[in-house]
Amino acid sequence: MTQARRNHSPVRYAPFFLAGAALFCTRPVLAQAAAGAATSNASPLVVAKTDPPARVVPALNLNVDTTNPVSSSVAPEDALVTDQAQTDAAKPASADPQADDLAALKKRIEVLEADLKTRSVVAPGDEDPNKYKEPIAPFSDVDWTWLMGVSRNHDEPLSTKHFVPEIRADINYNLDFNHPVDDTISGSSEIFRAQEVQIEQLGIGGDFYLSNVHARFMTQFGEYSVTTPRNDGSQGRGQWNLANAYRYLSEAYGGYHINHLHGVNVDAGIFMSYVGLFGYYNFDNWAYQPSFVSSNTPWFFNGVRFQFFPTPHLKIEPWFTNGWQAYGRFNSKPGLGGQIKYNPTPKINIISNNYGYGEDDLGVANRARIHTDNSFEYKYFEHPHNFINRVATSLTGDAGCEFGAGYPQVVNPGTGYVQQLSQTGVSCHGNKTQVINGVKTTNVKQSFIGFMSYTRMWFDHDRQGLTIGGGMINNPGRYLVLTPVINGATALTEAPYFPQTPGDKFRAADFTVTYDYMPRQYLTYRVEYGYRHADQPYWTGRKGMTPPGGSQGSSVGSAADYICSNGQTSFDSGYGLGVNGTTGASNTSLDQNYMKSYCANPINIPSSTLAVSTTGSSGFTLWQPDLRKDEQKLTFALMVKF
Repeated sequence: MTQARRNHSPVRYAPFFLAGAALFCTRPVLAQAAAGAATSNASPLVVAKTDPPARVVPALNLNVDTTNPVSSSVAPEDALVTDQAQTDAAKPASADPQADDLAALKKRIEVLEADLKTRSVVAPGDEDPNKYKEPIAPFSDVDWTWLMGVSRNHDEPLSTKHFVPEIRADINYNLDFNHPVDDTISGSSEIFRAQEVQIEQLGIGGDFYLSNVHARFMTQFGEYSVTTPRNDGSQGRGQWNLANAYRYLSEAYGGYHINHLHGVNVDAGIFMSYVGLFGYYNFDNWAYQPSFVSSNTPWFFNGVRFQFFPTPHLKIEPWFTNGWQAYGRFNSKPGLGGQIKYNPTPKINIISNNYGYGEDDLGVANRARIHTDNSFEYKYFEHPHNFINRVATSLTGDAGCEFGAGYPQVVNPGTGYVQQLSQTGVSCHGNKTQVINGVKTTNVKQSFIGFMSYTRMWFDHDRQGLTIGGGMINNPGRYLVLTPVINGATALTEAPYFPQTPGDKFRAADFTVTYDYMPRQYLTYRVEYGYRHADQPYWTGRKGMTPPGGSQGSSVGSAADYICSNGQTSFDSGYGLGVNGTTGASNTSLDQNYMKSYCANPINIPSSTLAVSTTGSSGFTLWQPDLRKDEQKLTFALMVKF
């Protein structure tokens, strides 16, 4: 009611204001009329030469008795009769001047009221509430902090008009039940060391905004500055070390905002992809170790993106990138793709990421990759005052493949073994066998399919959380399997002990239980149990991934070569995958049998290595990393985000 009274329109009081103004203006005339002589109503209005008009005005009685007219008299001497007075003297005398003035005033008020009625004036309280309403910023009208990959911060205490700073810290300790002697954890894009306290990421950056121009950057000091670049093999094409150039940046882009629809953004640089639903920063996620369809798909792109927001709840985002999580190009073609994000209700989030056209196997031209990643999130319980105040679930499904490329597999008619040439042909829909010049050839199936699902509960007013989930993948060809860090191997070098060539099989599954304690919106303590299984030896075992004589940050010789060792020292054999003329997991035994003989032959042992290892030497043989099919671990993490 208070607001309604304050918003009364002044128009309805206009007649009273006008009446008061008119009465004020006629005060001198009425005063002289009341002070005039009683003998004549028709006496002219006389203005004295020297004396000012009388300022004592009798009170005006609106209920005047018109039967008793008031007379006025003016002394004739030294008086100046004005032209107006002469005109008035010629008019017939009125019975009551006050009544005439009131009648004229009322008539004028009636005219003003009639004029006001013809005007279309809307009272403030009756205005259309949407007339001056600002357009809704995309995805800002609902609390989306429950989503996977979205920060749960509700405010930004350090923000200013043109800059919103961001600070992140992620520290973890991992207890690996396999207890590797070199403390190396492999096969993950988030967890890298065992039985040690490590800084996963220290990020400092933020967002700049000025005159529709914006920019964002975020650093990545800590383990991420080493582990993320090693998964990009594009740095092996051409000169300049792109891995070193970008290793300390997780995000770095600039762009322009166009005031059209609900916003259009054009950005260029390194930006997050959100393929696989999980975000790159663990603070924003429901779990610490993502399942394979997230961990093995791109975290970022280097390229250009266009963001269109047709409605506040729909985003259409095309991409033009250098390649599949790549600082540079693998071959001659770029990667194309995009994301569609839709929130039809505050309880539902739908994301579809699609990628294609790119040739993302280094040095293998004409082999294209396509991939689709689709996620659905549903919040089906929300009661803020209950102990369990929110429950949500997610489901993600991925499918993709590679097709085309150089030469098909060739079966050696003499041995019967499959000889997989460096540019073996691949296919999306199963092995395609044909005979060329009497030789049986096959284009090998190279595909990826997987899913993951998580359910999360928030309780104690969002101060605690519990997540249960996991997933599975099947990736023949292993083109999306993370290269094990055997003797310092990277995506560029690969590892002869774990071939990633067409036809190599890989199936895996994982499961995690995650508990979060969140005493403040800027702080999370996390404890997570994780179990992972693969159908091939893949995870780090007790003897680790480092050959004798190797050390952290360095390998023995080349990571792409087989290593010979006597248990005390090691040397690079100089031979890598395919030394026996074959490649692939199915033929690895041929390579390894050959290398065992090679390493045992004293002729092949470098003199420097032989001299060092003479005492107590039991002879050299092929060194083998300790790879297991199962992995269990406990992760303890402290994460901060402002």
